[in-house]
Amino acid sequence: MTASPRLYKVMFVCIGNSCRSPMAEAIAATKHADLFEPCSAGVAPATIVQPSTLRCLEEKGFRLDPAKQPQRIETSPWREMDVIVNMSGAGILPFLPGYKGANLIWEVADPMGQPMSAYRTARDRIELHVDKLAKMLRSHRGA
Repeated sequence: MTASPRLYKVMFVCIGNSCRSPMAEAIAATKHADLFEPCSAGVAPATIVQPSTLRCLEEKGFRLDPAKQPQRIETSPWREMDVIVNMSGAGILPFLPGYKGANLIWEVADPMGQPMSAYRTARDRIELHVDKLAKMLRSHRGA
């Protein structure tokens, strides 16, 4: 019997950990549970995950833990991550001394305060990015 391949620890980060990063966390956990151990955090966390975020995820069958609360990146387990994905633009992440994993930047417009169509656009863009990352990591795992 062979051991299961190790899961990649991936943290998705946005400003408030209320829209984009929870979307990415839910999509990665739902579609690629065999590959990712996802989590999310924010640079300046909101007090809640936006209800529109939850509705938007549910439309496509993605599920986020209902107990999910926004968290600050500095108090998250960032040191343990293989990959940190920044969706808030270059230069927005705080300095993370000693971080040795990969950093990615995904350009995804913040839907906060916008109509549901903006949440859907963000969700669909994030899903494409998550799928590309999964394909890359699966290829890397097979190498």
